[in-house]
Amino acid sequence: MFKKKHATPAVTLKETWKDGDTATKLTFFIMGLNAIKHRQWLKGFSLLFSEIVFLIWFFLSGIHSIAGLSNLGAIKTKRVIFDKAQGVYVTQQPDNSVLILLFGILALFIVAGFIYLYIINLKSNKHTFLLEKRHEHIPTNREEIASLFDQRLHATLMTIPIVLIILFTVLPTVFMISMAFTNYDRQHSIGFSWTGFQAFGNVLGGDLAGTFFPVLGWTLIWAVAATATTFFFGVLLALLIESKGIKHKNLWRTIFVIVYAVPQFVSLLMMAQFLDYQGPLNTLLMNWGWISHPIHFIDNQASPLVARITVIVVNMWIGIPVSMLTSTAIIQNLPQDQIEAARIDGASPVQIFNHITFPQILFVMSPALIQQFIGNINNFNVIYLLTGGAPMNNNYNGAGSTDLLVTWLYNLTFGQEQRYNASAVLGILIFIISATFSLIAYRHTNAYKEG
Repeated sequence: MFKKKHATPAVTLKETWKDGDTATKLTFFIMGLNAIKHRQWLKGFSLLFSEIVFLIWFFLSGIHSIAGLSNLGAIKTKRVIFDKAQGVYVTQQPDNSVLILLFGILALFIVAGFIYLYIINLKSNKHTFLLEKRHEHIPTNREEIASLFDQRLHATLMTIPIVLIILFTVLPTVFMISMAFTNYDRQHSIGFSWTGFQAFGNVLGGDLAGTFFPVLGWTLIWAVAATATTFFFGVLLALLIESKGIKHKNLWRTIFVIVYAVPQFVSLLMMAQFLDYQGPLNTLLMNWGWISHPIHFIDNQASPLVARITVIVVNMWIGIPVSMLTSTAIIQNLPQDQIEAARIDGASPVQIFNHITFPQILFVMSPALIQQFIGNINNFNVIYLLTGGAPMNNNYNGAGSTDLLVTWLYNLTFGQEQRYNASAVLGILIFIISATFSLIAYRHTNAYKEG
């Protein structure tokens, strides 16, 4: 029997402080000092410089920025006060709560980043102490730099992208979420305050609830219909082109792909003109004698049902080519021996499709369908460019009959309402709905179970 070899236990921070030399102990307060002692110049001076810059910023600006988060500014409205020094009345503007909130959140991120650097400093200090304790080789400055492009190359390459993601994705997201807990709207456009979950109450049970739940229902119906129709008809189109007896398959694929190749906003604007009350479609139908008067497809006089069916059909025009291309790739790689065996056993084309072709296509495309469903929940372009939310609904607050949650969010932000806090709440709710459905649906796919 071989005895299990135990590695030498690592030291703790308490042991590092207790048994370390002066430089090791001072490194708990002066970052990088132990690294400088061992001539690891790049690491040591980088940590020391970061600490100096942070402390200067923190005491000159950081504390004030973080403290501003408590009330988002003391002055909320414009007021006239008497200036004793000048002996005149002056107008005092409200504090800009947007900037106070933004710089406060940014300050918290900077503090979090410094804490992370301090943890790195402690780990480096502990590791150097452990090497000294074991009388092992301590990396030189050159070896430390070389490791950044060798063993730690992944960390070196990921540093800048992670910082940019934090600045341009995480920070704006946290800022938007914070807006949901304020009364930031048209009445409080400069100075606003924290109001807790009041904006959530307005959306879910207040004056906006009568709009939120109907728009949510239509959003889910739209997402299901848009995803199902493009997928189903895309698969049928792919099967039709791939079936025996069809000549010039590449030509047919190219014709349908042209629709996808044209920028989506161009296609949607052209379709909006095509479906206009005085557009080409109504003109053709009247010339052919199919209708006696023009049909309102997507304008404010249209029936909500007609407008909703119209946007689903137009989305099929845009989305079917994508599903066709994906399905074609899957169909061309299906095991032909199974299909031939099924034909020999007397299976009809419909049975082959139901039991062999479609299940395998669905197995491969399930994750993509989930992604497409989430994309349709947030499909801003189709609704905004085609109908603009029309027809308007008098029972809704700032939304039309074809508006999705995401286009309603846009209307609340840039329309007459300007209820920025409610828009932030909608953004949070859209994320919760999308994330919840994605997790539940993906975990029930065969691709996940068999992956």
